[in-house]
Amino acid sequence: MQKLVGALREMRRLLSKSEFPPVEAAIKAGAIPLLVQCLSFGSPDEQLLEAAWCLTNIAAGKPEETKALLPALPLLIAHLGEKSSLPVAEQCAWALGNVAGEGEELRSVLLCQGALPPLARMMLPNKGSTVRTAAWALSNLIKGPDHKAATELIRVDGVLDAILRHLRKADEELATEVAWVVVYLSALSNVATSMLVKSDALQLLVQRLASSNSLQLLIPVLRSLGNVIAGDSHTIVAVLLPGCEITDNVIEVLVKCLKSEHRVLKKEAAWVLSNIAAGSIEHKQLIYSSEAAPLLLRLLSTAPFDIRKEVAYVLGNLCVAPTEGDGKPNLISEHLVSLVGRGCLPGFIDLVRSADTEAARLGLQFMELVLRGMPNGEGPKLVEQEDGIDAMERFQFHENEDLRNLANALVDRYFGEDYGLDEEAE
Repeated sequence: MQKLVGALREMRRLLSKSEFPPVEAAIKAGAIPLLVQCLSFGSPDEQLLEAAWCLTNIAAGKPEETKALLPALPLLIAHLGEKSSLPVAEQCAWALGNVAGEGEELRSVLLCQGALPPLARMMLPNKGSTVRTAAWALSNLIKGPDHKAATELIRVDGVLDAILRHLRKADEELATEVAWVVVYLSALSNVATSMLVKSDALQLLVQRLASSNSLQLLIPVLRSLGNVIAGDSHTIVAVLLPGCEITDNVIEVLVKCLKSEHRVLKKEAAWVLSNIAAGSIEHKQLIYSSEAAPLLLRLLSTAPFDIRKEVAYVLGNLCVAPTEGDGKPNLISEHLVSLVGRGCLPGFIDLVRSADTEAARLGLQFMELVLRGMPNGEGPKLVEQEDGIDAMERFQFHENEDLRNLANALVDRYFGEDYGLDEEAE
């Protein structure tokens, strides 16, 4: 027995080499069937642990090497159960997490073989490293694109309570892995999103954002918050009410992220704000009068392109009232006049000049608001001063029909044959 464990340990060490682990050689030499034998029930823990560890390292190899683990999956899943020691169960969870991370095909094999319920049960205790490994494996297992696994996970008895408990109390490492589970739950499953909204999840996510400076934790927490707000219209309408403490706290933590040095946080925070800004007039006023507004205006002219695009969504949403039907959006003149007065028009015209069609559309839509909505007909002059006509004329023969029609219609309507005649006559 000791000889066998010694041999397994030696194989594990070879497979743990960080540079070029000999995974292919091990598979060709017939390691997988032997390792599967070593996982048989009744084997000593030491043997089970070393065999599972070897399989974990093989699963971290190239895609075809990971697929070689198929014969081992049923036993790895079986050892997640309560009869296994914690170290063995955790090592098997790690191996399965590596397999699930390989792609959709292997995820669906694992789901069919019943990997999800025992991994979910491993999240229920408060034992740090086991829960962390189980949460990491689960986020790999449910990451989609199918939503069924995420819905199945949130319905496992005790999982929602465990997620909330870990978000509330866990150290940052564990909270990070749990937050990634929440990212996929809230991105993929409406059932999960609505259960999260009805629990304390929003408050806990906001508290984590407020109190942490760990980028590893802040990214999944912020993305979870954004998913919940974007995915459940009930959240904005019924939970994030202007004047409520939770709403003020949400704006506060988003402002913190906009001020961060990290572009990912800035971009995600702007995305969350754009969803809130798409809500009621009161929500728009809330953002408009908060510390977020000057930060957004500055980012529109100074940030990298992907952030400017997200910021443009927020500022554009602040200037239009919710509409019924398909008509042109109604303007919120006070917001439009103030934001234009604070210098946001050049930033939108820059987006019109970009090669990105989504950004160009955002820029053209904002120019339409300025042309139509600025008082005393000063919209056309402002657009002309910033070389906006030139920016729009790029689209005269553009391949994208929507953009071509929108730009041409604006030029014809506001800068047609009669444009400027009044001034010349004076």
